[in-house]
Amino acid sequence: MIGGMIAVVVGGAGFGVYALYGGGAAADDRTQTTSAEEKAKDIPSGPLSATEVTTAAQTFLTAWQQGKVAAAAAATDDAKSATTSLTGYTKDAHIKGVTLTAGARTGDKVPFSVKGTVSYKGIEKPLTYDSALTVVRGTTDGKPVVDWRPAVLHPDLQDGDTLVTGESGTPPIKAVDRDGGELTTAKYPSLGLVLDGLREKYGKTAGGKAGIELRVVRAESAKSSKSSQASDKTLLELSKGTPGTVKTTLSPRLQAAAETQVAKKARSSVVLMRPSTGEILAVANASHGFNTAFQGSLAPGSTMKVITSTLLIDKGLASADKPHPCPKYFTYGGWKFQNDDKFQIKDGTFKASFARSCNTAFISQAPELENDDLTKQAQQVFGLGLNNWAIGVPSFDGSVPVQSAAQMAASLIGQGGVRMNPLNMASVSATIESGSFKQPYLVSPTVDDRTLAKASRTLSAGTLSQLRELMAYTAAYGTAAEAMSGVTGNVGAKTGSAEVDGQKKPNGWFTAYRGDLAAAGVVQQGGHGGETAGPIVASLLKLGG
Repeated sequence: MIGGMIAVVVGGAGFGVYALYGGGAAADDRTQTTSAEEKAKDIPSGPLSATEVTTAAQTFLTAWQQGKVAAAAAATDDAKSATTSLTGYTKDAHIKGVTLTAGARTGDKVPFSVKGTVSYKGIEKPLTYDSALTVVRGTTDGKPVVDWRPAVLHPDLQDGDTLVTGESGTPPIKAVDRDGGELTTAKYPSLGLVLDGLREKYGKTAGGKAGIELRVVRAESAKSSKSSQASDKTLLELSKGTPGTVKTTLSPRLQAAAETQVAKKARSSVVLMRPSTGEILAVANASHGFNTAFQGSLAPGSTMKVITSTLLIDKGLASADKPHPCPKYFTYGGWKFQNDDKFQIKDGTFKASFARSCNTAFISQAPELENDDLTKQAQQVFGLGLNNWAIGVPSFDGSVPVQSAAQMAASLIGQGGVRMNPLNMASVSATIESGSFKQPYLVSPTVDDRTLAKASRTLSAGTLSQLRELMAYTAAYGTAAEAMSGVTGNVGAKTGSAEVDGQKKPNGWFTAYRGDLAAAGVVQQGGHGGETAGPIVASLLKLGG
């Protein structure tokens, strides 16, 4: 039996057998466990007393105020993180002479006020703010310590953020119009985002000097998440800095007029430019939260027919004074297209279809086109959709993607995947008026030696002549006639209405030129372009250059 028992021990059941005899490892383990339990009984637990809270808070605040970083950090539950933050408070934020005053305790929380001085390169400014800390029991010894969070240092700090005093980053700018007058949002409410874009682009090269400020620099992880609090935050401005001057092409007279016009019509936007040079003379939006005029991405509706017409004439599929079909309906790619109010033109010319904005006159030519024909025409002749415009501030260059079947046909009338904004459509009219594409710009390329976009080809003299004839006829007798009444001289225009899913009314579009001026506008959810965007555009053209 004894031999058998020894065999069992050797076989691996030894701990149980040895325990039967009262000895071995099991007894040692029990002794160690008993010792750990006795130690655990000695670790304080349970709610903190008022004295524990106030004492722990005072220990931390006193050490911080005296500049004893190690001691202050040791009074927290995360000495490593606290050491980094408290060191940066002096070294990076340049805050000195700190006085910390504890307020009345509420439970485990103690509010406190901070008074100090921010000092940077000979510039000093007082700093005051309120913060708070919470006292908890340490996880290993149960002693009361400060629950370390970046917000203890300053309430605007989040995990990974830092406090920094130094130059504010991008120096301020003073933007001026073509005559040298300062551009401000007080004068021109639409220009807020334009001025921001100018500072971002030219602030560091315009000769200005950045101001000095204390700011919260957000963690990179927060910035990449695009959260609502991802932007750096200025807490204290020590000096404002000196602005550099950036000259724009804007006309003060025309900009003021554009502001007045869009203020009359909700969700309206307009751009006015000079075809011979590409200079942008005015830009305005009724809504100031987004620069639709430069950055909008909207279906342009029938204003796109200006581009499509050049394509059809180039390919011999249409000619201004020749007969052209305009039926009530035309089916292509499984979609049944129709005209506004289901009208038709019997025995009409292409000029009549263009002036009346007949959709089926264009859709009917889809079977004769390749899927990429419209894309190439927009890119090569009108400089659109190549993402290479450099106007001086952020802008969208339009998009005419290659599509097939019904979507390709819809693109011919400015629906489908085609996307434009007033800047793009003003440029389209400018190209017809001047005879060649000249990239629009708000700041002269000579300011920063940037390269402007160019088109790879120009329209033939015959196509160009016909387009001018079509647009002139539309301005005089077509859908644009009412709006263009009283606009004299060498003129041309095209209206547009773009259907948008979920909208009761379409977006109204209008693009036109008069002499060396070209403009385009949109009124979102406005209805027909001739009635909504048309009067805005025409009023600016009447003013002349």
